[in-house]
Amino acid sequence: MQRPTTYGHSPPPLHHPVPQHVSTVPQLRSPPPPISQVHPQGYDGSSPYSQPQPHQARAGPSGNMFGQYGNFMNDPAAQIATQFGQTAFRHSQEYIEQNVNRYVNVPALKRYFEVSNSYVVNKLFLVLFPWRHKPWSRKHTVGPAGQEGWYLPPREDVNSPDMYIPVMSLVTYIFLQTLIAGLRGQFQPELFGYIATTAVLTVAVEILGLKLGCYLLSISNASQLLDLVAYSGYKFVGVIATIGVAEIANAGKGTGGWVGWTVFLYTFLANSLFLMRSLKYVLLPETNSHNQGPMQTMQTGDTRARRSQRTQFLFFYSYVVQLFFMWILSRP
Repeated sequence: MQRPTTYGHSPPPLHHPVPQHVSTVPQLRSPPPPISQVHPQGYDGSSPYSQPQPHQARAGPSGNMFGQYGNFMNDPAAQIATQFGQTAFRHSQEYIEQNVNRYVNVPALKRYFEVSNSYVVNKLFLVLFPWRHKPWSRKHTVGPAGQEGWYLPPREDVNSPDMYIPVMSLVTYIFLQTLIAGLRGQFQPELFGYIATTAVLTVAVEILGLKLGCYLLSISNASQLLDLVAYSGYKFVGVIATIGVAEIANAGKGTGGWVGWTVFLYTFLANSLFLMRSLKYVLLPETNSHNQGPMQTMQTGDTRARRSQRTQFLFFYSYVVQLFFMWILSRP
């Protein structure tokens, strides 16, 4: 049986039901676990479904953010151990200072490291270009007890000796020599010890010779040893300049050649003039019976012959001794 065919009539439209009240399904989350329970879900004890809160600090059962370790410092045993450690450290520091002060005046040594950036730049310029510098005399100040004749620290007087530049120059010299040996393919770890030993022995022998000369010439000074150590280290500035310029000019062939010898001769003469002018107040002090500070080095009864001997000794040290030691240090 066939359905009758109808023409001109379309089927009625379909009507879908439209919800009148929109209901939201709540997001299901697992309840937070108790604090004392061990959670295998995460390292921090949180649920893997919960969102982290970076600004929220977890607190322990007692309200301490460090948990059971928060009350460690409140433990009487910990407090006793802390007090014992502080007391032991203070006594050991006092013991070291007392024993070191027997051989080295630590408060006086600290004054040699009171430098500034401007002082370091001006001092390096003075060591390398001392030709037109004036005056060479050091500036005086009043001592701690009101006595006169005390010198200003290096940061306030460019003519004052310091320990910063000699120590840094010594370290730079050791690394520069090993660097050049490495560029030539001749580096060995033993070079550090060999170069450092050579440099330190050079300074030690120089200081011993100076002290012997001061003893024979009856030159005494409360700060003489530290001053001599400081002045003996300024030669490394000229040695570093010689090695650096010669290596660049000679394309890594050493300090030989006319360029190397020219730079060496210039730095040697500059260092010698610098020592002649600077050490004058140590080896050739002025006669002044009113000085009561560390600058008093010469008694009123010194004769002209003694002063002539000191002048010769100063010239021998500034030129002959410096020429020998700077040549040893400038060798590759």
